[in-house]
Amino acid sequence: MHARGGKIVLLMETRLSTKGQVVLPNQIRRKLGLRSGDPLDAKVQNGSVVLTPRRSRNRKPKIVVDKLTGLPVLSLGGEAPLLTSKDVAEILANFP
Repeated sequence: MHARGGKIVLLMETRLSTKGQVVLPNQIRRKLGLRSGDPLDAKVQNGSVVLTPRRSRNRKPKIVVDKLTGLPVLSLGGEAPLLTSKDVAEILANFP
């Protein structure tokens, strides 16, 4: 990770296969909530390849019982993006 324009950028290496396929590292897929089959737009911008998810998947939250605390919590499922403490702090900082 490194900072670019005040934002934290997740930078990871991947390789192009002989079939022209690129594997997105798990950490990036989880951060963006991407799953197999999700459509991405690909473009060349300033000599770089830019992949952009077409749309975020509409996830329906469910109320489940937390295994650790026994309390009800909202869940978006096992493949929902992971939130770090910093992510939560940023979300709460913008909360009215």
